[in-house]
Amino acid sequence: MPASLHHRLQHLDWARIEQALDQDGCARLEGVLSPEQCHSLSRLYPSTELFRSKVIMARHGFGRGQYQYFRYPLPEPVAELRQRLYPHLVAQANRWNRDMQIDISYPADHEAFLQRCHAAGQQRPTPLLLQYGPDDYNCLHQDLYGEHVFPLQVVFLLSQPGTDFTGGELVLTEQRPRMQSRAQVIGLKQGDGLIFAVHHRPVKGARGHYRVALRHGVSRVHSGQRHSLGVIFHDAL
Repeated sequence: MPASLHHRLQHLDWARIEQALDQDGCARLEGVLSPEQCHSLSRLYPSTELFRSKVIMARHGFGRGQYQYFRYPLPEPVAELRQRLYPHLVAQANRWNRDMQIDISYPADHEAFLQRCHAAGQQRPTPLLLQYGPDDYNCLHQDLYGEHVFPLQVVFLLSQPGTDFTGGELVLTEQRPRMQSRAQVIGLKQGDGLIFAVHHRPVKGARGHYRVALRHGVSRVHSGQRHSLGVIFHDAL
């Protein structure tokens, strides 16, 4: 997997991705994972020894469905995605913070950023597998987990829409100052990823940049089973 994954990420149009992130707060990564890789990751879900905790969403008012956070060491495909995606995103993350006048910068190396998280007590890994069945959904939320937050994250759809499940679209909302919220409904294909803002992003206005807050969730699944992989770059308290 590593060589194939590296090749696919290197050959994405990162200039287009950066432009989409600035415009919409999200950008699609097409065909990063093969169907075989998607199936392999989905099949990890019953392997409880790979995970540190399991969340049943209905118990917490998060929606319906469930997800599990991986424990360290992360499975190789998950660790590989986290390590290889971060360098493509860190320059944009630093630029966004400068535009929003946030006095935080992120190191070029992901391991150095994790050391910062761990020194602050954020030592629990955050990559996760999510599983939805009929009538399951995920309420709008933000994945923050502590003081140190990398402002971009990625979700990969592991199941085949229309074959493995129906419904279950990814939903993003953007709360603009003194304006009504804007929603985006994004239908990914199996193996596609979506980069999106974790918390807020800058938008250029007449008087400079201002912040807009984003939340994400998943609409109701109508039939079948839907698996996805979340890659979050900061660790949790």
